[in-house]
Amino acid sequence: MPPVDALREDALVYRRIVVPVSGDWRDRLAIDLSRAVAKLHGTDLTLVYVVEVPRALPLDADLPREITHGEHVLSDAADYARTVGDGSWLHVVTELLQARSAAAAVVDEAIDRDADAIVLATSNRLEHGVLTQGETLPYVFKNAPCNVLVVRARAEDEDQA
Repeated sequence: MPPVDALREDALVYRRIVVPVSGDWRDRLAIDLSRAVAKLHGTDLTLVYVVEVPRALPLDADLPREITHGEHVLSDAADYARTVGDGSWLHVVTELLQARSAAAAVVDEAIDRDADAIVLATSNRLEHGVLTQGETLPYVFKNAPCNVLVVRARAEDEDQA
């Protein structure tokens, strides 16, 4: 059991948050959760978009369509974060990364930024009739150097998306 000090209300306030975004409706859920746990007027928010590079290509391959898409996703996410941030963000930073694995890139970014938390949004997905969260979530859970907060969309939200 954690020490009593770890259960204080301010123990759940984060100053450096990394949020991976993908350009779908779940990005707003993750940003909203980040805002809810942000330290008022003092949190750095880093929004990360990862272009996954196929193994058949060099890691620094020129992928203009994917990069342009990632830039748009980051711009939209940053605009939304600033709109709902209500002054909570000290800085909103965007990072476009190229990597073999999005999950590993997110964990590396959290390490590089000395993040207090990674915030992810997910939804229920079925593969072969079995509920799964894909590869990213389990990897981040296992390897993150900080707290990981996950928000799962309601079924109604998934249906409307």
